[in-house]
Amino acid sequence: MELRICIDVADLEAAIAFYRDALGLTLGRRLGDKWAEMLGAPCPIDLLAEAAGSKPSRRVTSVRDYGRHWTPVHLDFPVADLEAAVQKTVAAGATLDEGIQRRKWGRIAVLADPFGNGFCLLQMEGRGYDEMLDRPQRG
Repeated sequence: MELRICIDVADLEAAIAFYRDALGLTLGRRLGDKWAEMLGAPCPIDLLAEAAGSKPSRRVTSVRDYGRHWTPVHLDFPVADLEAAVQKTVAAGATLDEGIQRRKWGRIAVLADPFGNGFCLLQMEGRGYDEMLDRPQRG
């Protein structure tokens, strides 16, 4: 199965610049004037230009809102140097919602892109998520 991540944005050019400069993704190809494919993550990230206030489908009553929002689905980007990654994303236009926090598996920072879409930067430590287990797993 293939997976593609789609992110609605109000300004396609600004979104391309943000995901390139903040996270090191590269523009794969443009698929029309409202769609850009970004590469460099484990799966392609498609940036889709959609106007604020537009409906995602006829059956949905809510409209696109590019103010800061959170949905149950968001992106996590593991990084080697959390402080440097936070500095780089904020310099590129991200909003830092919550500073770096320690977890059992490592450290996390909660941010939003310039279009209000939430994402997290993670720096794994020790055994990463396996630190959540009661005992080390044997391979």
